[in-house]
Amino acid sequence: MNNIAEQDQTLVAIDLGSNSFHMIVARVNHGEMRPVERFGERVQLAAEMKSNRLTQDAIARGLACLARFRQVIDKLNPDQIRIVGTNALRAAKNAALFIRPAEALMGCPVEVIPGREEARLIYLGVAHTLADDDDARLVVDIGGGSTEFVIGQRFESRLRESLHMGCVTYRDRFFPQGKISAKRFAKAYQAAYQEVLRIRKAYTHHGWDNVVGSSGTMRSAELIVTQQGWADEGINSDNLTLLRKLLLSHKHIDELTDLPGLSERRRGVIVPGVAIISGVFDALGIKHLHTSPGALREGVVYEMMGRLEHEDVRERTVSALMRRAEVDQQNADQVEAMAMLLFDAAAVNWQLSEVDRNLVRWAARLHEVGLSIAHTQFHKHGQYLIEHSDLPGFSKQMQTALGLLVRSHRQRFPIEDFAGLDEQQTSHLQRLCALMRLAALFKYVTPVEGEPLFSTQVSGNDVALHFDTGWLARHPLTSEALKAEQRVLKKIGFKLWLHGA
Repeated sequence: MNNIAEQDQTLVAIDLGSNSFHMIVARVNHGEMRPVERFGERVQLAAEMKSNRLTQDAIARGLACLARFRQVIDKLNPDQIRIVGTNALRAAKNAALFIRPAEALMGCPVEVIPGREEARLIYLGVAHTLADDDDARLVVDIGGGSTEFVIGQRFESRLRESLHMGCVTYRDRFFPQGKISAKRFAKAYQAAYQEVLRIRKAYTHHGWDNVVGSSGTMRSAELIVTQQGWADEGINSDNLTLLRKLLLSHKHIDELTDLPGLSERRRGVIVPGVAIISGVFDALGIKHLHTSPGALREGVVYEMMGRLEHEDVRERTVSALMRRAEVDQQNADQVEAMAMLLFDAAAVNWQLSEVDRNLVRWAARLHEVGLSIAHTQFHKHGQYLIEHSDLPGFSKQMQTALGLLVRSHRQRFPIEDFAGLDEQQTSHLQRLCALMRLAALFKYVTPVEGEPLFSTQVSGNDVALHFDTGWLARHPLTSEALKAEQRVLKKIGFKLWLHGA
């Protein structure tokens, strides 16, 4: 039988950027990725955001773009689709107004990824376009709402950071109505310079051998430079000065139509983009960079390829967090084994997926991670650590769900923590929480006797545990814990039945 990674797989990655939406369709065979289709549209999801709220027009533009992407997907019928959202969706308080209809339209989740996770995936996409050597690379990617900085070697990123500056947000902030002036440019440059100072010490201390620019803004700037004959490739401090003077010779973005190499799609953001590039160059002392066609969407494809080959960075992330928190491995293994027994018994009736299985597994491994802070309320400490740590491979939604599973595995059930979820999400996640709570109750049984002697049946929100006669009487601690659990689960609409007392 062929390994799944050796078979033809069609993968689709969609990047919901603050400025543009991009989709790549890739064919994968024998570990090699070949792009077969690329689509991109200027959506400007972050345009005119006020009080961190997406406008109705921006939401409509985004959904219309996804409808066009969906036509391609329906035709190609890919094996896997992954959609990631970046800074605009991270920042927007009303992001759900876009995400929910987008998920309904596309038939798959929209993952809002943290800034440092975005940086990691960008580096992964860029690294596959570069020579496989030992050079340390600084990758800079200017997006619509944020700019990512990564230092790495080969395919591993070492330092990752995401700063709140982007070509769309800087356009709205410093170049309203498209007006261009030296004074406006200087303010944008200074803001970018000051923002980069936050990371300068750590990045210059680590050092790098070469600099790579990613994103449409970087490539547009390089294309103008080469079209002007100032360089054969790349951006350096000299031609960046010339580019800045060229742009400032215009008074409005509408006048930039005469610039060879500048597409209509990039016309509105090139001036703030060059202000950011200039600030980055000066703050980090960069003399030269070359650009790469690799970007976030390519990184998402390579990440999916890794999961096909069972090289899931999330597994490494969970293990690393366990080591840092000095989690008791035996306790984690016991709860994980019990959680998987319960999960398998409920999977069909509750229509649980492989994603659900992984969430429960990781929650079981991390259920005691909060003990690294304090024993009292350690489940709450665990939720905080999971939700606020940099966890490579995890989206913001997945970190939230994982944190809720850890928070909910003991004591009072935190109904209020589910307030931000819709009814279907709440019902589904509470079922996973019920499995985690039951698994944790057998922590003090399995080390001595192996698997507890019971079978599980579920029907709707009814959960029945069938024990051998006399088992509960011989285990009074577990018996009392299960009876207490009946009362807790009843408050959230579950009935726990105990048979064989």
